[in-house]
Amino acid sequence: MFESTPVSVKWGMAAAFALLAACGGGTTAEPPTPSAPPAPEVRQLAQGSVRGVDAAAINGTYHWKGIPYAQPPVGARRWKAPAAPLAWSGIRDATAFGAACLQNGRIYGPGANNRHDATIGTTLNNPVGSEDCLTLNVWRPANGGTGLPVIVFVHGGSNISGYTADPVYDGAALARDTNTVVVTLNYRLGVLGFMNLPQLKGGTDPDEDSGNFALLDIVQALRFVRQNAAAFGGNADRLTLMGQSAGAINVWALMASPLAAGLFQQAVPLSGGISLASNLPPGTIPTLNPASTYLTQANGLLARLAIADGLAADLPGAQAWVGTQSATQIADYLRGKSGATLLSTLLLNGLTGSGPIPDGAVLPTDPIAAIAAGHYHRVPVLAGNTGEEGKLFAPFLTLFGGPPGFRIDDATRFNMMEAFDPDAPTALTEGDILDAAYTPSNTPVTGWSARAAQLSAAFMAPSRDNVLNTLKARQAEVWYYRFDWAQQPAPWNTVYGAAHAFDLPFLFGNFGPSLFANTIGGNANRSGRLALSAHMMATLGAFAHHGNPNHAGLGVNWQPWPAQLRFDATLTVPQISVVP
Repeated sequence: MFESTPVSVKWGMAAAFALLAACGGGTTAEPPTPSAPPAPEVRQLAQGSVRGVDAAAINGTYHWKGIPYAQPPVGARRWKAPAAPLAWSGIRDATAFGAACLQNGRIYGPGANNRHDATIGTTLNNPVGSEDCLTLNVWRPANGGTGLPVIVFVHGGSNISGYTADPVYDGAALARDTNTVVVTLNYRLGVLGFMNLPQLKGGTDPDEDSGNFALLDIVQALRFVRQNAAAFGGNADRLTLMGQSAGAINVWALMASPLAAGLFQQAVPLSGGISLASNLPPGTIPTLNPASTYLTQANGLLARLAIADGLAADLPGAQAWVGTQSATQIADYLRGKSGATLLSTLLLNGLTGSGPIPDGAVLPTDPIAAIAAGHYHRVPVLAGNTGEEGKLFAPFLTLFGGPPGFRIDDATRFNMMEAFDPDAPTALTEGDILDAAYTPSNTPVTGWSARAAQLSAAFMAPSRDNVLNTLKARQAEVWYYRFDWAQQPAPWNTVYGAAHAFDLPFLFGNFGPSLFANTIGGNANRSGRLALSAHMMATLGAFAHHGNPNHAGLGVNWQPWPAQLRFDATLTVPQISVVP
């Protein structure tokens, strides 16, 4: 915000000019024209100037959106390590989000317009976004502060979907209330972000040959942020890398990656892990797959593309055709396919899984073993989970021999949530959403809540314990919270409750409009919800500033893991406690 020149200074300047005129023998000297201070929304980066938005009067921040942190990974650059962005001349517009990275539509991704809107319900399972997507966004408080801590957030979405234009990731409230610089970034998804195919490996760059293009994107984004942090008033040496779900998996991966040395000083991985099946007890679900999983996926994609193009009649024939092609021919063949064709082929053939590839170069073949051996970046860690993670993973209940948890498809569920009015009476019941096998939801053993808890115990909890216990053996600076808030209007308080990702609106201070906004919001829970959100943002802010999440507002003594801080609230007041 511009500051006016003080009156006393103005008077002093005028008096000086008058005195000069009186002594100048009839010739009056014109005062020099002062240059206007630069607009606060214009910043000079290493690559060129950017003009963002002065939103000081709206939300107390300045922000910049859609800044390229790498060259577009298109054409010959598909399945290549990200290249630093080219410099630009003039002032680049940075007022709108960049495109989401190409993905098959899900309710957790964008609609046709790169934002949260009604088209999400009509684009499910259809390609949305663009391969030209490596951009980031910046928010900072509308004050003159410099040397501010920087929080870089990596979105979730199973590493196959997600986008920074999701309203829940708007960084304004977090930046303003914690006095930090907040950055969100897009990164390549699915097989465009993680691809383990021998014919794409050049043999000269082990990082690029890893197939971990999404991790390389995040590393490049961190380098860009560090290079330009001061331009936004940030401290490049006080950077917190934060991610949720798949974003947390990627944060854990970078904690064990040699490439990320020195790029961040603190980590906040939420609802994610980095454990292989071999690290976990039998019957649990890993958060990391071996490289062989993605080799099978890549070979399957290549074979099915060949069949679709009439180059072979079946899988054995496709494998034989591949054997007649050079690596260069296969690479050219795949780069000649549209991204939409790649995604539709993956979806049609059930090949859509994605995630970090433990290749031994970018990511150790066993990250947990690497951490146990001390081969990781020792930084303070603030980890977290929600108390009912499993309630967002309804399809996974088939792993226990039952039907999927939801009786309605995603399009119906999306439209149902969009139309829901949290402040109006409703005839909607949990039976309209949940499969009859799991209702009433509070039935012991077989009810929705019990089955979701069984899923949480088999999925998120084992990876959490595995990585945090391994980390705690190497360092003391490991804190953990659990988010237990479940005060939504019925029936969502039982359908979702403290489900996976439901801590995000509280951490960012954003309760709408977004995917779950109507199911979370309402006047009845407003006081408790906003008070809890303020405490959670203050906790994240304390960690970003000091490397320790404790602050006076919590009112409790929060010890490192295995102690747990519990974030909860009634309809009207927060309830924060510590479980030793």
